[in-house]
Amino acid sequence: MANHKGVLLIYNKNNGHCFLLFNLSSIHCLNHEILLDMNIIAGVDEVGRGPLAGPVVAGAVVLPDDHRIEGLKDSKKLTKKKREDLYPIIMEHALGTGIGKVSVEKIDEMNIREATFLAMERALKNLPMVPNKALIDGEALKTQKIPNVGIIKGDDKVDSIKAASIIAKVTRDKIMSQYGKIFTEYGFEQNSGYGTKIHMDALKKYKSTPIHRRSFSPVKKQMPTIHWLEENHRIPWMCEKLAGLYLMDKNYEVLKMNHGYSKINIHAKSPDNKNIYAKVIPNSIAGGEDDIFKSLQKNDLVNSISSEESQENTNKDSGPHRVDALIIQLVKNNSPIIKHFKGIIEI
Repeated sequence: MANHKGVLLIYNKNNGHCFLLFNLSSIHCLNHEILLDMNIIAGVDEVGRGPLAGPVVAGAVVLPDDHRIEGLKDSKKLTKKKREDLYPIIMEHALGTGIGKVSVEKIDEMNIREATFLAMERALKNLPMVPNKALIDGEALKTQKIPNVGIIKGDDKVDSIKAASIIAKVTRDKIMSQYGKIFTEYGFEQNSGYGTKIHMDALKKYKSTPIHRRSFSPVKKQMPTIHWLEENHRIPWMCEKLAGLYLMDKNYEVLKMNHGYSKINIHAKSPDNKNIYAKVIPNSIAGGEDDIFKSLQKNDLVNSISSEESQENTNKDSGPHRVDALIIQLVKNNSPIIKHFKGIIEI
C-alpha cells in the first residue's frame, strides 16, 4: 500500500489485484487494513436504451457497505431535481465511480443491445479500481473478465446499482441538454431523445439529425438528403448545427445558436474558458479562404456580438473574446468536411 499526492495504491490480498483509489476523501475515516480486506463490489446500470437520439450511457459505482446516502432509487423513479441533488452526494461518498458512453454511430453499427453491454463494460473499465465483483442490472456481462452477475430489477434492490443508474441518468441528461441547445426544434433538453410528440413532429418537419439513431425505424423514415436540404433552403441551417456539434465534440460548451438570424451563428465557451463567437460558412457559398476573410466585415461582426451580449446580459469582463470561422462542406453519403479557423478577429 502506498499513498502519493492523494492517490492510494492498494493491493487486495483476496484477489491479487492492485488498484489506484483516487477519491481518498470518501475513505478518510476507514482503517487502511480494513480497506485491504474489503470485498470491492461495483453496481452497474445503463440509461438511454430506448431513445431515438443520443448515446447510451452506463454508470458503475462502488459504495462503502456502511454508506449513509438516503433516498437512493432507480433513477426513473426520481424527479430530475432529486437525481441532481443525489448526484454530488454519490460522487462524494462513493469509493469509486465510472461512466461509459457509446455513440449513435456505434449503436447503429452493433445494435442497441450490444451497445448497452459495451457502455457497461466501459463504465467498469473507468472505475478507479478493479472490483472483485460486479452486480449488473438485468443481464450479466458474458465477455467481462471481472466476475459479475445479472440481477433482474437490480435498480430496485441494490444500492450501488441505484446509484449507478442515477449518475448515468444525470450524465446523459446533461449531454442531451447540450444537444438541445444545438437542435432546438426537437426538445432534447426536455425529452432526452425519447419519442415525444414534439420530437416526432420535429422529425417529420426537419428530418433526422446526426445524433439520431439511424437503425431505429422512426428515424430511418426521416433521413434528410442534400437535395431535400437544398429544396427546403436548409443548407445554412444544417451547416450551423454541424458546426455546433463539431465544437461540442471538441469540448466547447455551446451557449447559444442563432440559426442564421445574426451575423454571428454560435456563442460558445472554449475549453480554456474564452468566449467564442463563431461565423459558420457553408462551402456552397464560400470562395477561397482569403476571399472569405476579406468579405467578413469586422465592424458588422463586432456590432453583432455587442447586440448578442446585450440580449444575453453577458458580462464583457467574463473572459477573453475571440471570433472563429467554420467552413462546412456537405458530402453526399459521407461525413461533412469541417475547417475551423480560430481567432480571425480578436476582441
